Amino acid sequence: MGEGEGEGDAQSEVLLAVLQDHQQGLTETSPASPPPPAEAGSDTGQGEKLAAQNTAPAAGTAPMGECSTEYRGLPDANGEDAGSVPVPAALRKVSIVPLVFLIFYEVSGGPFGIEDSVGAAGPLLAIIGFLALPVIWSIPEALITAELGTMFPENGGYVVWVASALGPYWGFQQGWVKWLSGVIDNTLYPVLFLDYLKSAVPALGGGPPRAFAVLGLTALLTLLNYRGLTVVGWVAICLGVFSILPFFVMGLISLPRLRPARWLVVDLHNVDWNLYLNTLFWNLNYWDSISTLSGEVDNPGKTLPKALFYAVIFVVVGYLYPLLAGTGAVPLDRGQWSDGYFSDLAKLLGGAWLMWWVQAAAALSNMGMFVAEMSSDSYQLLGMAERGMLPAFFARRSRHGTPLVGILFSASGVLLLSSLSFQEIVAAENFLYCFGMLLEFIAFVLLRVRRPDAPRPYRVPLGTAGCVEMLVPPTALIVVVLALSTLKVALVSLGAVAIGLVLQPALRFVEMKGLLRFAVNSDLPDIGVGRSPASAEEPLAP
Repeated sequence: MGEGEGEGDAQSEVLLAVLQDHQQGLTETSPASPPPPAEAGSDTGQGEKLAAQNTAPAAGTAPMGECSTEYRGLPDANGEDAGSVPVPAALRKVSIVPLVFLIFYEVSGGPFGIEDSVGAAGPLLAIIGFLALPVIWSIPEALITAELGTMFPENGGYVVWVASALGPYWGFQQGWVKWLSGVIDNTLYPVLFLDYLKSAVPALGGGPPRAFAVLGLTALLTLLNYRGLTVVGWVAICLGVFSILPFFVMGLISLPRLRPARWLVVDLHNVDWNLYLNTLFWNLNYWDSISTLSGEVDNPGKTLPKALFYAVIFVVVGYLYPLLAGTGAVPLDRGQWSDGYFSDLAKLLGGAWLMWWVQAAAALSNMGMFVAEMSSDSYQLLGMAERGMLPAFFARRSRHGTPLVGILFSASGVLLLSSLSFQEIVAAENFLYCFGMLLEFIAFVLLRVRRPDAPRPYRVPLGTAGCVEMLVPPTALIVVVLALSTLKVALVSLGAVAIGLVLQPALRFVEMKGLLRFAVNSDLPDIGVGRSPASAEEPLAP
């Protein structure tokens, strides 16, 4: 968007050339020519490969703490750099402003959906929650994403983090639970979209009209993702501005009616802790999702940390401002504070025109969250395929440079799960998300211990002990969220985790039998796991 036609054609030609090189670079082995077969347990082949790479100097690289246009591999056991690989400039499109709004939509999308926190616990606990949880959860998660996302600026994101620290088996498990959690999360947005419109169009409340509306909306938003991240990024900016403006206006209108005493209302004997924590957690997580788009970011070493910093401020203010306005200007009726109540508040404070604006903003905000989440999910599958964890067809890009197969798989998952209720979706995705975050925390600490000298364009300004201390509160929060889950949600989620535990060996078996082609992208640097396709002599155990 905003580019001349000639420039767009030139970029398309460059992109096609890059993709052709990319296809030629996909091989049935790890990067570089394979050495002669070695005995099981020998690391001679990997050592020879790294030695060959290290004989050539890595031109154009930058020291740690500075941004480089090249993605350097991790140091080997002797502390030598594993080499650097030029990043195709044609695929690095997302600048800082679209990236901030993509993160905003990955995490928040506006205050739509926070109403249940007031209904579950009252105004005081809701306000405290949206002040405290960003410190306990959002900031640590954003810091980890900034460090590891710049350390591994590729589309595998958190999958590559865990694979580098714990091995490809656990990297696959991370990819499975986070992808499934993301797809479940994306199922919410057509539901929320229709929930805000059903007061104006009652037919959308259920039955065939609602089902067809979900199908049509999913198809339309899937098409936006197919057209590319440049389109998605600018759509996110436009939708974000439109979605926030009505709440800014509502806050101004509410000023004469504000009664600060209303913010202090609390009844600790009447708190639905499960709904309260799940609502807070759902509205303040997924900061790491942007890592699966790192391979598409312009200058990620500098852009990603800055974008995360601005997005944290944007999200927290975007929650607190309307929450303070709504709870302070209108007498409390906790029974009314549920999904969609902000449109009713807008009508009470400003009239029908403001209600319609909030409803339109809510609908469009859910569209923004959908396209941002689907982008993250589909590029994650592409990144896993480029690391040989999924069949090679997941790595194919469309003529727009987008992961076509990943988009179709993610859209199919959304349609299959669209019949679930709002509360069931939130609880299930939070449960799965917690498992993935525990793996991320472990990987973050292990990489600090085992790879202290690896290039980190951004580094959390804490030592290893300080990082461990930083992770204690969010880990405790994860334990609480898991403990408060209902038996139904726990059983379904654990069943989904169990599927991943057997799916990875099953895929390795398929690879060994030659039923599907798996490939490692030779353009990606070594991450220290030595992943190569299975052979008849290789055991299937992780």
